[in-house]
Amino acid sequence: MKFLLAAINAKYIHSNLAVYSLKAFAQHRMPELQIEIGEYTINHQMDQILWDIYRRKPDVIGFSCYIWNISSVLELVRDVAQVLPETEIWLGGPEAFYDAEGILLRNPEIRGIFCGEGELTFSETAEAYEEWNQTVSDSPGSQSKQNVLLRMFERVKGLVFRRSDGSLCRTGAQRLLNMDELPFVYGDMKKFENRIVYYESSRGCPFSCSYCLSSVEKSVRFRSLDLVLKELDFFLEQRVPQVKFVDRTFNCKREHTLGIWQHMMAHDNGVTNFHFEISADLLDEEELELLARMRPGLVQLEIGVQSVNPQTIREIRRTMDLGRLKQVVARVHAAGNIHQHLDLIAGLPYENFSSFLHSFDEVYRMRPDQLQLGFLKVLKGSFMWENAAQYELLSRKTPPYEVLSTKWLSYKDVLRLKAMEEMVEVYKNSGQFSYSLDLLEKETDSPSGMFLELADFYERQNLFGRSMARVERYEVFYRFLEERFPQETCGQNPEIKQQENRKLLSAFRDRLMLDLYLRENAKSRPSFAGDQTRMKMQIREFFQMEAEQPRWLLGYEGYDSRQMAKMAHLEAMEDGSFLLFDYRNREPLNHNGRVMRFFRDESGGWRPVPMWDETEG
Repeated sequence: MKFLLAAINAKYIHSNLAVYSLKAFAQHRMPELQIEIGEYTINHQMDQILWDIYRRKPDVIGFSCYIWNISSVLELVRDVAQVLPETEIWLGGPEAFYDAEGILLRNPEIRGIFCGEGELTFSETAEAYEEWNQTVSDSPGSQSKQNVLLRMFERVKGLVFRRSDGSLCRTGAQRLLNMDELPFVYGDMKKFENRIVYYESSRGCPFSCSYCLSSVEKSVRFRSLDLVLKELDFFLEQRVPQVKFVDRTFNCKREHTLGIWQHMMAHDNGVTNFHFEISADLLDEEELELLARMRPGLVQLEIGVQSVNPQTIREIRRTMDLGRLKQVVARVHAAGNIHQHLDLIAGLPYENFSSFLHSFDEVYRMRPDQLQLGFLKVLKGSFMWENAAQYELLSRKTPPYEVLSTKWLSYKDVLRLKAMEEMVEVYKNSGQFSYSLDLLEKETDSPSGMFLELADFYERQNLFGRSMARVERYEVFYRFLEERFPQETCGQNPEIKQQENRKLLSAFRDRLMLDLYLRENAKSRPSFAGDQTRMKMQIREFFQMEAEQPRWLLGYEGYDSRQMAKMAHLEAMEDGSFLLFDYRNREPLNHNGRVMRFFRDESGGWRPVPMWDETEG
């Protein structure tokens, strides 16, 4: 028989570890099983996916179901049942098994659902199909043959399936596997080129956060360290660009964490990046010192803060020492070698609009490389879902079940935070406005106020929903600054205020040009950019001097001045300084070009000076 495991991922760069693990485990037990994997994305046309499934002609198909794809899966199920009426359809994954009976009652095309961890359950189900197919001689569609198969399913734990009379059978819980029972799923890495590779060294979570399904299983199971290190060596030898650990709290067991990090550091290939989701307040001094010695870009950390409101933290059953977390994040930030991604969740109990803004400000001031402003997803089976009435919690009826309002947060507030979230993504998390935001933050009362002002400007200008080129984002930001710091003012001492605003806008123009050119030698220039024509001679002289005797541009030997000017960029600033952007020698963490600041002295020489420090306006 032919089995197809189908995964509809959120993006092309993602891969689905679950279907690869199911296939590897089943074929490890029974190598003759014919199992194919079909990976698609939610951006595919449904017709394309249906055509590919039809072309493969599977006898049994299993869909991997999550909040981002369940709607697409159920749409496909109805069509697959029409074009492949003899194909048995199964679902698995968290978005299926927490409402197994409900899904089966609403979708008669589905034979059954795998509940909980799928490896052993899928394997035993596939083995039952194979045994049934080989031993029963009745015609394929006969009722007696079907009844034999259904009786075989009753012996497989972890199933909810439909009997011939339409009634449903639940077979009870499947045993949890020892993590060492799972075979390594990766081999030929060509199929994972330009995609994120996912890996798990543990399952479960020691914490009981009420919004998370990982809290349902109270224990944590670890893969043996010697196995993990052997498998990490495979990724390093293959020079995989990024390996993302899916462990819910990677650092909950110190010996496990240190063993992996020490091995990664000792065998670093200079290319592979490893992503971990951690509880920062659990890191000890030895772990912090180890992190500080790592190659820039070897590791990136995702840290869930979720809220700084103590009452909220207690209510969601979260364990967190906020003071210690701040210390750890500051230590990692000071080392300058690790990308930090900090998360917040809007819509949690006891968190109103002002409380959430306070949480945002506290986390923003920790200086994460990315700050994810997320919204509560009320997942079926979670404690939050069970207590929705108590919290007056309203959420979308369709995936991803995002919060609409709570007892403390109105729908209007949620919409305002949604607008703020978009501004955070565009201006903070893109990494394209770092210097400009640093200056703007000094001129606003709070980081949250800064992004809310930007959101209000977008709303007034009808800019939400518009697709913009990169340079246009800078144009929009400058228009916001012109409105925020007007040239025409009234009140007391308007001339002084006008002069201050003109000086401030000049400083912003310099910061915006710095941000614009950090990533690339942009071909288009925004309308507010200073005229470089009058500085053309000085810029030409600089590159001619570098071509004759390299001093500042290292690694450009053999190139003439014109070639250098295309591979690097020198920009004259309004404050009289020059910025040199070196794109051959980029920063290892954010991949921005290296930048140096110069003034020309009276003799015409080029004198390097520090970048604008944090006290300059």
